[in-house]
Amino acid sequence: MSDNRDADKAAIQAVLAASYKAWEAGDADGMVADYTPDATAIMTGSLRDSRAVIRENMALAFGGPLKDTSTYNKQLSLRFVGRDAAIVVSESGILFGGQTEVPDAGKVNATWVLEKRDGHWLIAAYHNSPVLPAAQQ
Repeated sequence: MSDNRDADKAAIQAVLAASYKAWEAGDADGMVADYTPDATAIMTGSLRDSRAVIRENMALAFGGPLKDTSTYNKQLSLRFVGRDAAIVVSESGILFGGQTEVPDAGKVNATWVLEKRDGHWLIAAYHNSPVLPAAQQ
C-alpha cells in the first residue's frame, strides 16, 4: 500500500500560503481563517490562546506596527504525525516597508502544527523563536 501524501502536502502548503497572503493584505480575518477555534500562538513573551485572540491581536498589529508589512517564509521541513496531524518547520521573518530581505537579527524559526478536521487542514498551533547567530548556537 502506498502512503503518498502529496495531496496533503499541497493542501498544507496552500493553507500556509493563504495565511501569508492575508498577512500581506493586512487581513486579520483571512489570516486566521484556517486556524482551529482553539488554536494557540506562542511568540517571545506572549501566548495567544484562541483563534479569536490571535485575530484580535493581528488586527491591532495590522493597524499599527505591522501595517504594510509582508512575511518571508522558507519551509525547512514538513512531516506527518499519524494520518491527521503534521508539523511544518520554517525560517520566517517580517518584511517592513521597502525591505526585500529580512535581516538575520529579524529571522525566526517557526513551528506550525496542523490538524486535519472534516477533510480540511487547519493550523492548530504556531510557535516561533529568534534564530541565533551561528556563534551562539
